Amino acid sequence: MAEPSEHSNGGDVGTATDERSIAELLRQLSDQTTRLARQEVELAKAELSLKGRRLGIGAGAFGAAGLFGILALGAATATLILALATAMDAWLAALIVTVAYAAVAGVLALLGKNRVDAGTPPFPERAAESVKDDVDVAKTKAKEARR
Repeated sequence: MAEPSEHSNGGDVGTATDERSIAELLRQLSDQTTRLARQEVELAKAELSLKGRRLGIGAGAFGAAGLFGILALGAATATLILALATAMDAWLAALIVTVAYAAVAGVLALLGKNRVDAGTPPFPERAAESVKDDVDVAKTKAKEARR
């Protein structure tokens, strides 16, 4: 009876993988890596699409909430004017409410302007300075290394 050789597929001595060349294995690895990357991209697209739909619905809900908030503010304004109109003329009540709203708007505008001024220019100044310092240090080290 003949003994199995080292390269045969009989018993536990060798497998089909052992007989493949390195080039074939690298090609298979490349194909599998490409396929995996494509599948990951498709998964990311599907996930982003789902999240995009959810974000769109959420943004629509926020928009509707804002609209109803404005309607509620209008109704509250009318209520306030009518309540003041019981003690004074209706035109005076409306004027008082208007002036109060204008004052609130002015305060909020000043607050917003101060915050915008504090945030401009939208440039990371400290990070830029740090990078400049790093470049200067690198230049200095390079000059010292040439000497």
